[in-house]
Amino acid sequence: MQKLSALLITGLLSAISVGAVAANAEPDATANKNAETVILKELMTLDSNIPVESIAPSPISGLYEVVLKGGFVLYSSASGKHLIKGEMLEIRDNQLVNLTEEVKSKANAELLAALDKEDMIVFSPEGETKGVVYAFTDVDCGYCRKLHQEVGQMNKLGIELRYLAFPRGGEQSPAFRKMTDAWCTADRKQAMTDLKSGRSISIEVQGDKAACEQIISNQYMLGMQMGVTGTPAMVLENGQVIPGYRPADAIAQMLNIK
Repeated sequence: MQKLSALLITGLLSAISVGAVAANAEPDATANKNAETVILKELMTLDSNIPVESIAPSPISGLYEVVLKGGFVLYSSASGKHLIKGEMLEIRDNQLVNLTEEVKSKANAELLAALDKEDMIVFSPEGETKGVVYAFTDVDCGYCRKLHQEVGQMNKLGIELRYLAFPRGGEQSPAFRKMTDAWCTADRKQAMTDLKSGRSISIEVQGDKAACEQIISNQYMLGMQMGVTGTPAMVLENGQVIPGYRPADAIAQMLNIK
């Protein structure tokens, strides 16, 4: 994966011209299968460990969608010799729809569905839960603290907030240690509130420190895999990533909660 990324960054992969491809050509199952085999073989010459999840025809005839682990998307010619790193858009109902983001969101949703809720810090409504939003957070982040002030209003609107750890400085940062301590308390919600308020944790830290560190590390790596680069970063259950701070009312609108 790293080898392939390096190649992409240095621009050694050229873009395929699709202008001459017949847009309405009927798909051929055998040709598609052969192309998928050829594309995979070509990619593996770059990196034998490349984590290909799927290869399938894209909406553009002659161009194939290659999905790597974590929802990273490439587009390839049938020969596998030409690749496009970029986004594919579609005009749908008089609007531009980002097809590449749809693929990434699907992959993100699958990653979220595989998580253990017990490993998160969850603030749930007292009544009916009308929607769920995940938030990658750093306890020292100013806008993360601003978002935390909206938790009560979110809960009143029926929104459940599930915190995932994303210490921006990685494992060597003060935030990593603080969040490890928060996850190692009997009352994680209070510990999170303490830290988001700029206070020391008021609850005794007594859990398995190594296990808590692993949770923080895993969630940080998950955020990286999903393309999170800053905090707060919210993710809807459908896998759509919403970067930056949003007030409770705006989040409710995203979730179609009235």
